[in-house]
Amino acid sequence: MKRLYTLLLFVGITVSSFSQNQDTIKLLKPDTVGGKPLMQLLKERKTTRDIKEGVLTDQQLSNLLWAAYGVNRPNGKRTAPSAMNRQEFDLYVSLKKGLFVYDALKNLLIPVLSEDLRGQITKQDFPAKAAAMLVYVADYEKMGNTSEADKQFYAATDVGFICQNVYLYCASENLATVVLGWIDKDKVAKLFKLKDTQKVILTQCVGIPE
Repeated sequence: MKRLYTLLLFVGITVSSFSQNQDTIKLLKPDTVGGKPLMQLLKERKTTRDIKEGVLTDQQLSNLLWAAYGVNRPNGKRTAPSAMNRQEFDLYVSLKKGLFVYDALKNLLIPVLSEDLRGQITKQDFPAKAAAMLVYVADYEKMGNTSEADKQFYAATDVGFICQNVYLYCASENLATVVLGWIDKDKVAKLFKLKDTQKVILTQCVGIPE
């Protein structure tokens, strides 16, 4: 009986590990060539709340996340700057198929929850139709011995760079996007099972324009 229990436990662990590996999304290599000229993007950059049901292509999703906060140099530095290169942000991605966190170094989406949380992240209704809801979470633990006030300041500053990257990418791809700050941060922290050091800063909706 003991041997049978051990065998079942081993099989359970193996199946669980296999399922987790299946749920992990290996993103396509980001396409970093092409797109609209910078000055045209700045001219066309805008906030759009009018979105319809739809999904991003696999390539669009990969490109979006890379543009937002991907690794663009061999030394691991990102497309968005951060104070003292602390790279304090975790980029959560809420899709119809579930909640993931972006692993920029390995170009993966790591599964967090299997639920569709798009309609629960903000206090507005339209984000439930978004192709992707991006949730920017600063991990204060990564910011070292900086004062609490400075952590808040730098997190607020650094998230602006990421958001603007998303705005410019969406302008290039004719996608709709809007930054949303009207959120119940405590509720989101519980939904996402965040650590005490992780702070929800902003969300950004990306979708197909109506």
